[in-house]
Amino acid sequence: MSQLARESKVKSLLEKQKFNQKEISQMTDSQIEYYHWLYFEDSVYDYM
Repeated sequence: MSQLARESKVKSLLEKQKFNQKEISQMTDSQIEYYHWLYFEDSVYDYM
């Protein structure tokens, strides 16, 4: 993941107050992508 993409996803997670800066700094790129997907991506099941 590019640094710009990581910073964008980290910013989103911090704004939603799901994690603090210390927790996020210890996460791998894969973990950040997972949590961003978990909290921010719409699913077809969200609309059922």
